Amino acid sequence: MVRIVDTADVSDEAQIGEGSSIWHLAQVREHAVLGENCVVGRGAYIGEGVRMGNNCKVQNYALVYEPARIADGVFIGPAVVLTNDHFPRAVNPDGSLKSASDWEQVGVDIAEGAAIGARSVCVAPVKIGPWALVAAGSVVTKDVPAFALVAGVPAKRIGWVGKSGVKLEPVEGKQGFFRCPTTGAEYQEKDGNLTEVTK
Repeated sequence: MVRIVDTADVSDEAQIGEGSSIWHLAQVREHAVLGENCVVGRGAYIGEGVRMGNNCKVQNYALVYEPARIADGVFIGPAVVLTNDHFPRAVNPDGSLKSASDWEQVGVDIAEGAAIGARSVCVAPVKIGPWALVAAGSVVTKDVPAFALVAGVPAKRIGWVGKSGVKLEPVEGKQGFFRCPTTGAEYQEKDGNLTEVTK
């Protein structure tokens, strides 16, 4: 069952997956595709043609502009903005109002399990890697690797996180290895990238 409250504005041309909820004053535009069990919070905006996987949460007043691509299990915090224009202008050089045909949309890609903290801005066309965590209030202008914890303006990597979202701790006596204090899972850093160690 899909739950869409009366005050939400959801296009008849949008596809909403089973078990998803669209809350008060949210807008979901034409040709947007939301997977199963997604939650779109109060006042959030999902742009035309945005693709979203299963089990995603878009918190209150987040703005997800097309053509964003969001994988399964992504968290988008309150008031996050995913942009879509390299060179934003309201008018052309001749002073005429820009139309959709006067600019090229570029999107933000967010991979599985990643989380974008409250009031962060992701400047298209960045890619956020799987299970990465963008700290609240960050401005992301470069791609973020898998499991990276980034923060600041512009955002820089300040550590690594595991799938639980908790900052990883170095493993004593094992250079380049990290452990999640919550799950005990181990990860290895090599050439600036982190991968989970399979047992």
